[in-house]
Amino acid sequence: MEKNFCTDAAGNRIYKSCQFKFLCAFWRVWLFIPQVEVLSLIRHPNMVLLLGACPEYGILVYEYMAKGSLEDRICKRGNTPALSWQIRFRIAAEIATGLLFLHQTKPEPLVHRDLKPGNILLDNNYISKISDVALARLVPTTSENVTQYHMTSAAGTFCYIDPEHQQTGMLGVKSDVYSLGILLLQLITAKPPTGLTHIVEQAIENETLKEIVDSDVPDWPIEETLCFAKLALQCAELRRKDRPDLGTEVLPELNRLSDFAEEKMIHFFFSKDFGPSPNHNLASITPPISQISVSPTNLSQNSATPTNLSQVSITQVLKNCIKTGQPTCSFLNYLQHLA
Repeated sequence: MEKNFCTDAAGNRIYKSCQFKFLCAFWRVWLFIPQVEVLSLIRHPNMVLLLGACPEYGILVYEYMAKGSLEDRICKRGNTPALSWQIRFRIAAEIATGLLFLHQTKPEPLVHRDLKPGNILLDNNYISKISDVALARLVPTTSENVTQYHMTSAAGTFCYIDPEHQQTGMLGVKSDVYSLGILLLQLITAKPPTGLTHIVEQAIENETLKEIVDSDVPDWPIEETLCFAKLALQCAELRRKDRPDLGTEVLPELNRLSDFAEEKMIHFFFSKDFGPSPNHNLASITPPISQISVSPTNLSQNSATPTNLSQVSITQVLKNCIKTGQPTCSFLNYLQHLA
């Protein structure tokens, strides 16, 4: 039974079944009830779902995320293959979507305070979800329409903490935007967070960005990756007022890049050279055909529900597969087999 235990990014013990989190003694004393109160209100496709809790033993029961943390995948722990740039672009948009959901909670925004790759978990289809909101804090909105909250000490993980929050104790939604910026830089470089903004800034200035992105992914689209890196650096600006707005600036750009990645994947599947990816990223995340489950009713919300797959274009099916993390390689092979 002990082999089913592991430790998460915050030092809590995890039992790998649904996903039981045994809070360490420090958290258990004063944090359990507030954490459960917050988590019980969260329902979003890009937030890890709380299934239950046991106050007597300080146990939280989450849905099980089979592919582990984004940190594990970025570092390729366990000899796992590198994530393709297409998947990374999609994951970035998903994280921003989940984060915006927290920031738009009512009556007051919810700031995560510890956003980092170790707290982004991936399900069996590599759909990303934000976890570990133990440090999350509801913050009031001032009359100047700036969400902020004064705290006596900064919480979170050092390299991801908003510098202004460290200096002034003022916490706001843009504190999470800073953390997101560092996370995005790691997503494309697979490098440690320390000094990463300087490394990327120098690479952009010297036009050598392609030399510092994750070398295990050989086909980075340079122009789009440059846009991605510049956006991440804007998020990681030292002064809060210089960081872009998550809802109106960051997420739209990440969605644009995610859509670009989606179109490239569709082009790849329908090209004359149809086959496995050169770095086997797509094939490596493909489960057996028996595990494929695609519901035609979800393919289009604006059209009549088709009675069979022959009424749906393959492109439409493929787009839905990509957006929902479905195993596209096996699905297309399955369609070819049926034909």
